[in-house]
Amino acid sequence: MDFNLPEELQMLKDTVRKFVDHELIPIEMHSQENNELKPEIRERLEKKTKEMGLWMFDVPEEYGGGGLGSLAQVLVWEQMCRTIALPSRGRGIFGPEIRPILYALNDDQKKRFLDPILRGEKELCFMQTEPDAGSDPGSMKTRAVRQGDYYIVNGTKRFITGADKADFGQLMAVTDPAKGSHGGISCFMVDMKSPGLKITAKYKTMMGEEPCEIVFDDLKVPAENLVGKEGEGFKLAQKWLGIGRLKHGARALGVAERCIEMGSRYAKQRVTFGKPLSERQGITFKLADSYVELHAARLMVYQAAWKNDQNEDIRTEAYMAKMFADEMSFRVVDRVLQIHGGIGLTLDLPLAKWFVDQRSRMITEGASEVMRMVIAREVLKRYN
Repeated sequence: MDFNLPEELQMLKDTVRKFVDHELIPIEMHSQENNELKPEIRERLEKKTKEMGLWMFDVPEEYGGGGLGSLAQVLVWEQMCRTIALPSRGRGIFGPEIRPILYALNDDQKKRFLDPILRGEKELCFMQTEPDAGSDPGSMKTRAVRQGDYYIVNGTKRFITGADKADFGQLMAVTDPAKGSHGGISCFMVDMKSPGLKITAKYKTMMGEEPCEIVFDDLKVPAENLVGKEGEGFKLAQKWLGIGRLKHGARALGVAERCIEMGSRYAKQRVTFGKPLSERQGITFKLADSYVELHAARLMVYQAAWKNDQNEDIRTEAYMAKMFADEMSFRVVDRVLQIHGGIGLTLDLPLAKWFVDQRSRMITEGASEVMRMVIAREVLKRYN
């Protein structure tokens, strides 16, 4: 059993780390406006990532991407997230945001939907959450009823990030109420400018994002826009969410490591009552606890990613990695903010943003309580 990264993956990690240290961290506090990179900064950084061969690193080679495996992607995401100098969604400096579920499209659908997104011409949102169906998608009420060459959709989606800017949406809707999440939910590609689709509200969140509420009133979706087969939507979404949870874990690692770096340096510099903070047990124990928890989380995330590369079922591992890493990262940010004292509360440092962001991530893409519920089911099944 070898826990060392292969040489090529260590080189990849080091390369991205240097890029983040030299190009992103120095500009992170003044690189964005309204959660978006300034255009001139984006163009310069995109050029560099293309020169480094990291453009669309998480996209399969057959679609023009780097084709990196899950562990390699985790390493890149981990280093990327050591800075706040990145857009929260959409086209980033490493390429457009591509949800893996798009690769389940047929050839015609790929030409109409996937290719424009790969070229950076269009953006996508994912429409699953509802007012009464967030953590429990099986309670989804939005219906899609087949009528000839169309599905007629009625219902409401809520907290849909990026819906106001998206050109296309991936819509999850019930096609067979009797089956629910066990073969009764289907996925459709939707033009966001279609009649019958209306954004009725935007929610201002503490993260700075403004997810939307969307009402479908007899929305006509061409039957040819059905992704895969009828009833496969929930299965496809769960497959994508597994990768998304690895990304959550990797982000948590990057944030936690950067915070520990900042806390350590500040503890050495800051002198109170004649001693640097680094000589005070109350401070050093915070750093020690943080480092131990980071190490444990990294092993969990890396192992889950490695197992995914071996085509093994990582559902339980992905749940554990997401839950543990997100909670670990929030605790680390909180400790390091405390170490910094008053300056940690200012917007001159990234700590305040991370405090808010990491708190939100214990809810988004699967609340910690839901993660525990699913993990508990596996425990009870294993030890019957």
